[in-house]
Amino acid sequence: MSLHPTLQPYADAWTHSIDAISELVQQLAEADWNRRTPCPGWSVRDVVSHVIGLDSEMLGDPRPIHTLPRDLFHVTNDHQRYTEMQVDVRRHHTAPEMTAELEYTVIRRNRQLRNESRDPGTKVRGPLGAELTLEEAMRNHAFEMWVHEQDLRTALGRPGNLDSPGAYIVRDVLLDALPEVVAARANAPRSSAVVFDVHGPVEFLRTIRIDIQGRGSLETVPALGPAASFALDWETYVRLACGRVTPESVADRVKAEGDVELASAILRNFTVTR
Repeated sequence: MSLHPTLQPYADAWTHSIDAISELVQQLAEADWNRRTPCPGWSVRDVVSHVIGLDSEMLGDPRPIHTLPRDLFHVTNDHQRYTEMQVDVRRHHTAPEMTAELEYTVIRRNRQLRNESRDPGTKVRGPLGAELTLEEAMRNHAFEMWVHEQDLRTALGRPGNLDSPGAYIVRDVLLDALPEVVAARANAPRSSAVVFDVHGPVEFLRTIRIDIQGRGSLETVPALGPAASFALDWETYVRLACGRVTPESVADRVKAEGDVELASAILRNFTVTR
């Protein structure tokens, strides 16, 4: 048996991102592990700790028994507390400890993927005990790995891989969330449309169309006379959607036209990661 074809793109994206992450941090000086990343509250060490933790949980390893400090300002909900456990437990690990654990975890995950024969619909355990399919878990995992690779690249001044395999998985995940952003969160008018024109290494033109019931749907057909439209580059789109920047900080990189209040509401609610 081998990996199901449906799962192969997610495995390939993970491999590409984890290899890039390993290469980025392999020779870092101790001080560089403390560099701030765009991920709120996290240093380079924290992001790599999270990456190790994500793969450990994909492997089925037990979660660490650890008590979080009470002064972590960026931890405000149960999902963040769950995530922070794998990060905080490694906050005092040295550079050699971090790279050694990362390397060992990657070796184990590669072995797991080589032997993976389960069906994509197999139910597996997700964060906070949630049940999801193996396909959903691997898709989410590939998404996170690419986003965190970009966090590290930004922190270390090593841009790249904006169009790697993981980028297209991230694109699809973010587009899946866009109807809710526009219709439910920003409360776009019924029987209207909002257009997104994204350029750069990953390019796409998408319309969110709001029906008479107020439900949003994603379309590839451009809308004539949309209620609002946005033109921005791929990197800015990702950073906004993943909560790495505020709309105000990238106002010069986002061209919004149409209903000013609607455009502002969409940008205020654009972040879809937790």
